[in-house]
Amino acid sequence: MSWRAPRTSLLLALLAVQATAAQPPSQPPADNEELQRIVREDQADRAAGPDIDWAVVGPRDQARLKRTRELYAAGELRTAADWMRAALVFQHSGRAEDYLLAHEMTLAALAQGETRAAWLAAATLDRFLRSIGRNQRFGTQFEPGPDGRLAVAPVDDAVTDALREAVEVPPLAEARALAERLGGPRTPAESR
Repeated sequence: MSWRAPRTSLLLALLAVQATAAQPPSQPPADNEELQRIVREDQADRAAGPDIDWAVVGPRDQARLKRTRELYAAGELRTAADWMRAALVFQHSGRAEDYLLAHEMTLAALAQGETRAAWLAAATLDRFLRSIGRNQRFGTQFEPGPDGRLAVAPVDDAVTDALREAVEVPPLAEARALAERLGGPRTPAESR
């Protein structure tokens, strides 16, 4: 073998490395703008607090859920924020399967670094558990109590306030105090 062969191979390897290094890094995907709009509308519909007109908001929720489901099926959720936003829409569906999917979407958001999804992860799990007749774990869900006044839905005592704090959920005593302040009779649909 001549002395030129190793030098040529080395030169070709250096050129390949230089060409690779010269490529600009790929841009991270952008948040889905349509999903951003959907969530803005979802939250605007809930701004009235206890005075929400569910006859108006319910059909809007269904339309938003349908479109978000289409975006999900088409692979249009690409960022941590997209996963979190889609989870927010799915948790307003009224179906156990959608609550569970919303929870799984929050896990994707968290895995991609969206720490704001921690509370939503707890809330979607609680909502799923309540929808299948189980006690919630974190105390994020409120329901009418026996007297018709808003109360924290039954909670499994296995979760401590330390774990609640780790996922940005207030202590159970604070949730109960909030339910007391909100008071008033509510229907289950109004606690969504």
